[in-house]
Amino acid sequence: MIPPNFPGLSPFRRLARTHALMTLGDVSMYGALAGSVLFSLSPDAQRSKVLLYLLVTVAPFAVVAPLIGPAIDRMPGGRRMIVVVTALVRAAAYIGLAFHTDDLLLYPLVFVALVMQKTYAVSRSAIVPEIVTDHDELVQANSKLSLVAGLVGAVFIGPMTLFGRLAVGIPLTLGVLVFVAAALSARRLPRHHVSTAPPRSEQAEGLRSAGIVLASGAITLIRGTIGFLTFHLLFWLREDHGLWQVGLAVAASTIGSMSGNLAAPFLRQWAHEERMLEGGLAVVAIAGLTAASTGGVTTAVVLAFVVGASSAVGRMAFDAIVQRDAPDADQGRAFARFETRFQLAWVFGGLAPVAVTMPARIGFFFVGIAGAFAAVTYVIGSRTLRQGRPLPPSLAERVRDLVAREWRRRRSRRRGAAVRSRARDGRPTGPAPRARPGSAANRGGPRDR
Repeated sequence: MIPPNFPGLSPFRRLARTHALMTLGDVSMYGALAGSVLFSLSPDAQRSKVLLYLLVTVAPFAVVAPLIGPAIDRMPGGRRMIVVVTALVRAAAYIGLAFHTDDLLLYPLVFVALVMQKTYAVSRSAIVPEIVTDHDELVQANSKLSLVAGLVGAVFIGPMTLFGRLAVGIPLTLGVLVFVAAALSARRLPRHHVSTAPPRSEQAEGLRSAGIVLASGAITLIRGTIGFLTFHLLFWLREDHGLWQVGLAVAASTIGSMSGNLAAPFLRQWAHEERMLEGGLAVVAIAGLTAASTGGVTTAVVLAFVVGASSAVGRMAFDAIVQRDAPDADQGRAFARFETRFQLAWVFGGLAPVAVTMPARIGFFFVGIAGAFAAVTYVIGSRTLRQGRPLPPSLAERVRDLVAREWRRRRSRRRGAAVRSRARDGRPTGPAPRARPGSAANRGGPRDR
């Protein structure tokens, strides 16, 4: 953390300015792809493109989690250098994208851009605890950064999409210039010295602390719900209504997210992070089940707004929990791990509505059930922790233990079969007896001389 009397322009304002430029660079790519690739396709062709896009969005996390997360925590240049490098690499990727939007090189270049995007996101989350004066300010700092991103996206996504429909090179060229400016801005961020030693055992245990694990499970379910709702509304509204209804739902979700980011600091004054997360989950459940009973385009727009706002509050709370409880030397590793899990949940949640367009009310019902399950499990888990009891094993842990037991059982069965086979052939069924020290066998000569 920084001292409260840091001289000159505050580190947070420098980070906010850099974050605004990085977000504008993101918007330029999304506008270029939306204007030139996505909305120019028929619905059937759009499904295959979206499925491929989902796979591309998952792939960067295979790099971020095992490689880039630890590098962020150990790189001698610090997290500021990571931000500079990601901006410059993305500028180079955009130059390539401007010439390859109609061939297979589009996807490797998008992959590189997304890897750098996720790397920056992890670095930014790890920087935030270093630029606040108190842990109570974490929610407020995360909220302001998210508001900056939301405002930039809301203002510029329309013009960038329009430019992309006119000529895909226009938004990508603007993106190159923006990322160069972001790299220059990032050089003015405060340099933080990071640990070059491997994490201690107590630090590794901190990453697995029960509160963080429990909160990450709740956010994983919400991220899957958001992925499902996003593509459910995209295909249902486009096929049954029209593109402007899709735009209305996207606008409602964006405004909802910004509203949640704006409300999070005020909610933090009344409740701590865990209660904020519980409230966000409960609102998602109530909104989804209520929408399932009514249906319609208006209900869909309202649901997109409510889910956007509630998920934003929950995410602000979760980020603050990790920044508060995870070891400082492993912030990058922690966020990389959780971002991977969240992105996988978002992709898996979106697979079903991409493959099959379902009735609106059924989709809304799934949203409500997922929110209710997340809320109930989180409340029960929180109560268990407050009572000092350990959490029950998760589904992943149970599957892992089941696989380990099955593997041991099969190995034991194979060993038993090998022993019986040697016994039938008259061969020794066990290891040869070891000679006693000083014996003739051990000296290599006969027993009787």
